Amino acid sequence: METTQTVSAKESYVFGQQRRKQMRRMHHRTWTAKQRKESPLKLLEVSTRGRVPALVALKNQLMAASPFGYFRGAVPVMAYDLSLMQNTGICNQLCGDAHVRNLGAFAAPDGRLVFDINDFDETIVAPFEWDVKRMATSLVLAGRGAGAKSLHCREAATVFLEQYRMKMHAFARMPVLEVARYQVHRLGQVSPVAGILLMAERATPRHTLLTLTEVEEQKSVVKKGVKTGKVAKQVERPERVFRTIPPNLKRVTGGVAEQVVDALTLYAQSLQPERRHFLAQYRPMDVAFKVVGTGSVGLRDYVIYMEGKGPKDPLFLQVKEEVPSGYAPYVKGELKGRRARQHHGQRVVNGERAMQLQSDPFLGWTTMDGRDYLVRQLNDHKASIQLENLKSVGLLEYAGVCGEMLARGHARAGDSAMVAGYLGTSPRFDEAVAAFAEAYADQTELDWKQLVKSLKK
Repeated sequence: METTQTVSAKESYVFGQQRRKQMRRMHHRTWTAKQRKESPLKLLEVSTRGRVPALVALKNQLMAASPFGYFRGAVPVMAYDLSLMQNTGICNQLCGDAHVRNLGAFAAPDGRLVFDINDFDETIVAPFEWDVKRMATSLVLAGRGAGAKSLHCREAATVFLEQYRMKMHAFARMPVLEVARYQVHRLGQVSPVAGILLMAERATPRHTLLTLTEVEEQKSVVKKGVKTGKVAKQVERPERVFRTIPPNLKRVTGGVAEQVVDALTLYAQSLQPERRHFLAQYRPMDVAFKVVGTGSVGLRDYVIYMEGKGPKDPLFLQVKEEVPSGYAPYVKGELKGRRARQHHGQRVVNGERAMQLQSDPFLGWTTMDGRDYLVRQLNDHKASIQLENLKSVGLLEYAGVCGEMLARGHARAGDSAMVAGYLGTSPRFDEAVAAFAEAYADQTELDWKQLVKSLKK
């Protein structure tokens, strides 16, 4: 029997230390726009090719609303900017779009509410610090957007980085299965997270049913007796359909709706057998086109309303188009070649399952018209942070949670000992990335102003 040679945690830690020769920790602070050979506006324009043309203007409006809104939709710009810099070469499964609003609450398979990273459209294997730098920058921008003082914004980035480093060292010392099972038990005591969990409790499938659907008036229908086959009486048979809520929700009928429903057959094959059995007990009732997020606006996104044991047993599935990660052009070598042939819905599912403690039980993928799609539940006890809650103490508390969650995700899907070896026990990495976060937040604000100016023209 063949055996696999594994590297010990101690050897990984030493390897991580040696990587400091490739990129010194203090060099992470450096950012200059002079390295750019492509303009941010050009990169954004290229990223919208193939999207629904009518929605590209809406995406630009959402990005123009604030620097943080711009940041959310500008992954292609930051991916390009990060690729211009040195990197550690310590590659990990990334969230890819690590920012404060991409952490949130959702229902686990056992029905309990969990809080974790919950958006993986940009997931990819790449240098671990790319996630860290994006999250740190998001804390600075979110704090500024909430009206926090500059000192608090810088402190929030530092708290996040310190917590990330300390937890990564803790994970490096833990047994493998303890890392896999690790849960954060203090979330209820963190005020911003407690508020998110409270909102998530209210976001039930029943609440979604009442929010997104309405009763469609229908003509009387003939109902036959079950045993005799004779006409018993005429009854009204009300059925729920999706509302039209411009510009975010529009009912879809005809051939497009049939195509979306037919795609569930392929999707079911991506589920585990017992979950496929549960899905089979639901029947599709209606289909709509939905606009979601900021970076995803313009991609095709459908929602399917399904019923199990009647109208009081709703299930909403989101069928979301997935395209290559914004980081894909900058990941070199054989790994890039493998990803180019991968189903991008499956890529997202694999990244999500690798980094999350528990994932949506209906997480899967399908294909329509040669396009890749992710499938998951829509709004099943989902909720995320509101920026106005990220002021002073709330910002610092939330920053610590971000550090712990990102460290857990990276430790689950990568080599925590190697990352810990690179980070070391001193705050050098923290200080350098905090300085980068401030500088890149300033750059983001300049890029945002450039976008706003271009849209006025």
